Amino acid sequence: MHFNLMKNILIVDGAMNATFSVFQATDEEFATLFPNGEEIDLVEDVIERTGQAVAETIFARVWERPVLKSEAQGIHATLIYDDPSRRDYLPPSRREIDWDESSINEAQRRLFRSRR
Repeated sequence: MHFNLMKNILIVDGAMNATFSVFQATDEEFATLFPNGEEIDLVEDVIERTGQAVAETIFARVWERPVLKSEAQGIHATLIYDDPSRRDYLPPSRREIDWDESSINEAQRRLFRSRR
């Protein structure tokens, strides 16, 4: 029997009452939302890339799979809502290991360099 693995997505919302919740996506859903090894994206960019209908279908399923942070087995990606100004600060690759070194501390620099 084949089981789909689930990936955890942290939702960062610009609203003052944001909960910064974690939701699960199947491997297939995750690959659609975060292609080519991406780990960070803006919801507007996801919708533009996938199309409104595909994004709505995936999100309808993902929103039905909340996970408690204390029980999440890792965070695989971050999806940003209501803050398109962050686009200018994200690494072009949308991968965590590619943050500009001036944005991270020395321990992160060493870790990220070792993983590139």
